[in-house]
Formats: sequence, structure tokens, C-alpha cells
Amino acid sequence: MPEQDTSAIIGIINLYGFAVDTQYWDLFDRIFTADVDADFSATAHWPDRASFKRDFALFHAPFDSTQHAMLNHLVRVDGDKAHAFTYGNWRLIRKAVDGDPRWDGTGWYDDELVRTAEGWRISRRVCRIIGWSGNPCVNETIPGVKFALNTAVLRHEAAAGRLGFFKAIAG
Repeated sequence: MPEQDTSAIIGIINLYGFAVDTQYWDLFDRIFTADVDADFSATAHWPDRASFKRDFALFHAPFDSTQHAMLNHLVRVDGDKAHAFTYGNWRLIRKAVDGDPRWDGTGWYDDELVRTAEGWRISRRVCRIIGWSGNPCVNETIPGVKFALNTAVLRHEAAAGRLGFFKAIAG
């Protein structure tokens, strides 16, 4: 059963990238709990799935194309709860801006998951951008919402006890 749980969790993490790239926001219902805490930065933090879906739809609508790659999955299952850590790379294309239409980012996702009657769902997601290149204007589609570069190094986040996955495997 642990392999099935791990596979299911990786499946919903990958489904997130597909949901964003297709802009089919109802897929978020298969990925996140209704009360998900989605922390992407100080100015991009959502307390529930409804507001997360609404704002992600607004943010992503101006893009001509996006591609999200979820990789290096680490999963720890403990009964009906789990932690996952995933690296992500994404490309955002918006031809309506001056200059280069690309913005490429890389970062990580630290997820807490719960088993529900419908399957595994992410109940808390922390996403941090650790690097980007390209035209920063591409990524500025909603005034005031910025997905800031994370100045906290991953090893420092782990040492400070701010990574749920690290705490789950470290005991």
C-alpha cells in the first residue's frame, strides 16, 4: 500500500502542473482540500481553494502558454497523512509585453497531504522560487501580487524547522 500511496501522491502533484498549463482550474478540486493553505510568498498566500483557484485563473489568463515540470519527487506517508517535496521548473510566455516574452522560474514545493474519501489531497503547500530568468514583466499580471525570489536557502529552511517534509523524515 505505501507504493500505491506514493504513486497517487506523485500523480496529484503532477496533475497540478497539468491543471495550471491547461488552465482547467476545476482540477484543483482533485488536488487540494477546500481549506488548503497555499503559501507562495508574502504577497501570494491563499487560505482556501476557492480563492486560490480564482486568483490563479486571473494570474494565468494573460499567458499565451505555460509549462510546469514537477520533478525529483520525495514522499513520506504516515497513515492518513503524508509529506512531499518536489522541485519545479516553469516557463511562462506572454507576447503582449515589450521585449522577451519569456519568464523561466525554478523552485520547490513542500506539501502536507491528507487522505480523503476521494483520495489524497494537498492541505498545505509552500512554494518558493529560488531562481528566474527572462523578462520580469511577463510574470506581473496582477498588480500587487508578486511571486518573490526566495532568499532563504533550502538547507537553512530545513535547519530552521520550516520544511514539513524534512521534519517528517528527520523524526
